[in-house]
Amino acid sequence: MSVFATLVDGLATLVDGLADLLRPLFGAGAAAAAVVLFTALVRLLVHPLSRAAARGRRARTALRPRIAELRREHARDPERLQRAVLELHAEQQVSPLSGCLPSLCQLPAFFLLYHLFSSTSIGGEPNTLLGRHLFAAPLGGNWSDALAAGGPAGGAGLVYAGLFALVAAVAAFGYRQSRRATAEQAPELQAGPAALTKVLPFMSFGTLITVAVVPLAAALYVATSTAWSAVERAVLYR
Repeated sequence: MSVFATLVDGLATLVDGLADLLRPLFGAGAAAAAVVLFTALVRLLVHPLSRAAARGRRARTALRPRIAELRREHARDPERLQRAVLELHAEQQVSPLSGCLPSLCQLPAFFLLYHLFSSTSIGGEPNTLLGRHLFAAPLGGNWSDALAAGGPAGGAGLVYAGLFALVAAVAAFGYRQSRRATAEQAPELQAGPAALTKVLPFMSFGTLITVAVVPLAAALYVATSTAWSAVERAVLYR
């Protein structure tokens, strides 16, 4: 058995175990609650990186007067300005990419969960988790399955409607946060690709596409993690 298959098998055991613990509270939705709890555990593990990213942002904010001075000095040479800003970050041991680490470190957990709820068998045995539900929607199904089963107003369709509403609300909150962060970091972003400033705030809404195409269990991971990020950013960047 490969390392990846072993990890998927271990995740299946973990989700099953969490579901057994949560069944007295959530009944038939215990497996969905287990996915949400698993996501929260992953986010707790990644939280130190989020705190480091917040410290990095404060450090970059402190450098803004010096970056403004560099902009004035190299106003006619954008390439030289970009190099000077990068040199300043290196000198002060500030990484412009530190904010990406929490998301990158979650990718393995997301892909394992995606694979777990996309596979018909785990460890040579039928994958019983595919038969678990969140209300009328199977955790192994996706939005197109829900539409085919009963349309937008069917039981599974309504589950997705609620999930989309939640993710859209969180994305709108994240959009406002990103707009504010982009405005605060304008000198640094202007030293880099100009399109980045326009694109960053809208990335919050990319989660809607992800939720629509992945298995429902993975969509729950995305929704929970996105909501966690919004609250975490509000606390750490206040």
